[in-house]
Amino acid sequence: MSRAAPSTTPARIVSLVPSLTEACFDLGLGDRVVGVTDWCVHPADLLSGLPRVGGTKNPDLETIVGLAPDLVIANREENTQRTVESLEANGLRVWVTYPRTVAEGVQLLRELAELSPARSVAERVAGAVESAFDAAHRSQPSERARVFCPVWRSPWMSVGADTYAADLLWLCGGANVFSDRADRRYPRVELTDVTAAAPDVVLLPDEPYAFGPRDVAELAALEIPAARDGRIHLIDGTWVSWYGPRIAVAIEGLRPLLAASPDLPTVTSIRGS
Repeated sequence: MSRAAPSTTPARIVSLVPSLTEACFDLGLGDRVVGVTDWCVHPADLLSGLPRVGGTKNPDLETIVGLAPDLVIANREENTQRTVESLEANGLRVWVTYPRTVAEGVQLLRELAELSPARSVAERVAGAVESAFDAAHRSQPSERARVFCPVWRSPWMSVGADTYAADLLWLCGGANVFSDRADRRYPRVELTDVTAAAPDVVLLPDEPYAFGPRDVAELAALEIPAARDGRIHLIDGTWVSWYGPRIAVAIEGLRPLLAASPDLPTVTSIRGS
């Protein structure tokens, strides 16, 4: 059974990917969505009455099958191979997405937009993201801020080179300080490693781990340029992990934080919605 993008508009969609759930609604496919995961939180006002199928790693397969979707949207990183194979064994078509660069995320949004019956709406949303990407791609800086962007702690884990987040940081003017770690896609690091890496900027997203003021204080105590120059920022976690319509929002928010000479307060807390 094909795991590629469908060629016709699905009538009933179950989305196992939070960012693509939001994308479906933004692109005019919301009335086709019949089931979402517990982690699908946007758009909150339109999701309140939809059936929930459990978590992204352990969805309730019986519930999904009972919803009789003609398309299940999944993701290789967020969902398990076992889930995909089980759904396919029950006769369901699964579209397995896996963007690892911003360009691939933009292309994925375009493929989803092509399925929408609301052509003008879908074109406006996809076009805005493509324009934001193209503009950022054309205006790359001559100097790049060295960036530490953890996704977890206890242990501390950073984004690796082969990740969507690392590519987004590069697009927005940064360079991932742990891009040379090839042992894991999300390498484990110690604070001594962070000190040695000497990041100019530290970005602390609020998902999947909810970094907060205590984490800012701990990192601000390190002998690193980011602490010295007040460039430790709490950010909206969707900026570095959601690859739907929020790509444009992420570019707009991250580029000033990674600029060579930012005009920002000592410690910023930037949350999206």
